[in-house]
Amino acid sequence: MANVLPDLPYVALLEAAGVLVSAASGAVAAVRKQFDVFGILVLAWVTGLGGGVLRDVLLGAVPPVGISDPWLVVAALAGGVLMYFGHPRLERARRTVVVLDAGALALFTAVGTLKGLTLDATPLAAIAVGVLTGVGGGVLRDLLTGEVPVVLHHRQLYAIPALVGATAMVVLWYADVTGPVVTAAVAAGVFGLRLVALRYRLSAPGPWRGGTR
Repeated sequence: MANVLPDLPYVALLEAAGVLVSAASGAVAAVRKQFDVFGILVLAWVTGLGGGVLRDVLLGAVPPVGISDPWLVVAALAGGVLMYFGHPRLERARRTVVVLDAGALALFTAVGTLKGLTLDATPLAAIAVGVLTGVGGGVLRDLLTGEVPVVLHHRQLYAIPALVGATAMVVLWYADVTGPVVTAAVAAGVFGLRLVALRYRLSAPGPWRGGTR
């Protein structure tokens, strides 16, 4: 199956932006862990393209973007190089990784869902690969830096904004409401939900305790 998005050239731009932003978050995380330059670039590549690789393997779109699209590989490495030289100022901002990660989550969720739809995935499958694309790179980044993946701890609203965005994209697709503005609006909605959750410390419910204190 060809690894392309026919008649949707704007998606390539959104995906490249997502890769760059996500790779930058991976590179900053690597800098904080005192990785060397090779480790920083590897983590940038994994964070920027890991979710897309998982998505493409599940969809049968092979070879996956992480090894087949030179422009996306360049975008991932560019994010790593940018943070390698720019981290002294950026790492002092404690939420740099979080904000970058929120942007990548938003872009990848919209693009991943849309790619699933263009490759004739069922609605449920499109939602699943959209969420996986959104959270996959961040999960791999956290695992490689020895952290518990943010999607699994502190009950953060991380996967839930991605789930809402992917579902919205599927509904709009079947309502025949598509285009770059719609895709960007879905991504903006996911980004906004994630930032609101961070700002007001919103969290998902914890384990039910059966009414006990």
